[in-house]
Amino acid sequence: VGLVVHAAVDGVALGAAATTTQTDVEMIVFIAIMLHKAPAAFGLVTFLMHEGIDRKRIRRHLLIFSLAAPLLALITYFGIGQEGKETLSSVNATGIAMLFSAGTFLYVATVHVLPELTSRAGGSFKPKQLMVLVLGTMLPLVLTQGHHH
Repeated sequence: VGLVVHAAVDGVALGAAATTTQTDVEMIVFIAIMLHKAPAAFGLVTFLMHEGIDRKRIRRHLLIFSLAAPLLALITYFGIGQEGKETLSSVNATGIAMLFSAGTFLYVATVHVLPELTSRAGGSFKPKQLMVLVLGTMLPLVLTQGHHH
């Protein structure tokens, strides 16, 4: 479920990027998504095979995972293309969709990682990993200091 949500959120980012007139934004988002899509699909199939799920169900899960990004990209593109221009400026609508995408990704990643960091069953508490997680979430704030449009 987490990977499908992640793929759907990738679609939101891709659809939002496609609504801009800046081709560099479109290309950066497209390349970033494409570079990690194959390893994510490989990881999904490997995990499902390890769990002993039959091949037919694995194909169905892979199909759902594969369709999540393009479907949400189209919905986002047409949603921002029509509704966004009526209610917000297209730049604001695109920015909000990109922020939603990034925030959802951070939420899914954090919900997946934090229980492993704080669980005593898997070993001792790992303060270095928690510190890196907190620093990583604060990195965008640090990078935007003094940056104005």
